[in-house]
Amino acid sequence: MSAEKSRVRPFSLWIYLVIVFALSWPVQIAFVVWGQTELLSYSLSSLAMIMVTVGTYIAGRYVFRDTFADAGWSLGKPVHYVLVIGLGVLLWVVPTLAGLLLGSYSWPAGLLMSQVVLVFLIKFIGVLIPAFGEEFGWRGYLLPRLAQIHSPRKALLIQSVIWWAWHLPAVVGIGFTVAGTGEGITAGVIVTVLAVVLITIVPSVMHAVIFSYVWAKSKSLGVATVYHAIYDSLRESMERTTGFAPITDLWTNVIITAIGLFLLLKADWKTLLPGKSG
Repeated sequence: MSAEKSRVRPFSLWIYLVIVFALSWPVQIAFVVWGQTELLSYSLSSLAMIMVTVGTYIAGRYVFRDTFADAGWSLGKPVHYVLVIGLGVLLWVVPTLAGLLLGSYSWPAGLLMSQVVLVFLIKFIGVLIPAFGEEFGWRGYLLPRLAQIHSPRKALLIQSVIWWAWHLPAVVGIGFTVAGTGEGITAGVIVTVLAVVLITIVPSVMHAVIFSYVWAKSKSLGVATVYHAIYDSLRESMERTTGFAPITDLWTNVIITAIGLFLLLKADWKTLLPGKSG
């Protein structure tokens, strides 16, 4: 056994999470508290995502002393990019078109399609590096290591729950926004926040399954990053330009949950996540 291999430390989920959460959660909390302007919101949310990669690199390189060879460094195939772009359109653009056809949604007066496209492109380019920050950490590093310890589906579910938990500061922030705190932190506010947190669990966990499938099937961080960027930039650009149709949030959560559940139950995860059998 080489000297380098003899220094490898067995992977510990808790050590990894302490490092990653300690570096990224303070920034995410700052985003919730102080991200009131467009620039601060983008800067803090992006930095929180990037810190996932920073924490992952520190853990992998200096604590566990393993490699990142299995992270998925291939570019993937063109069909993979077409499919993930199509999925993003299905989740965000289709419900808007359905709203227009059903008459439940009206296109904002004076808004040009070119303006919507420009905002989308700016946000897509801006979120690519932060999106890679998350995908490298959660999918490229954490998931294959969990698969070496647990059965593929158990590893998948653990990673998916962790991904949901990592977003908790932002979810709690949304809960307070929904509840309103003009009269202080009342019982009603707490109930609303808890309700928002609980409502997010299933769609978020199932979305993590989709992200994992994209990464594992394409064997590419590039494809997973593009899907992440497409999803975020379509959501944010439409929210700030066209607005959402009444059906959008329900549509997106139902589709994500249905696809994620199907993949969780039907995909061949033993092939997609080689590691411990059983």
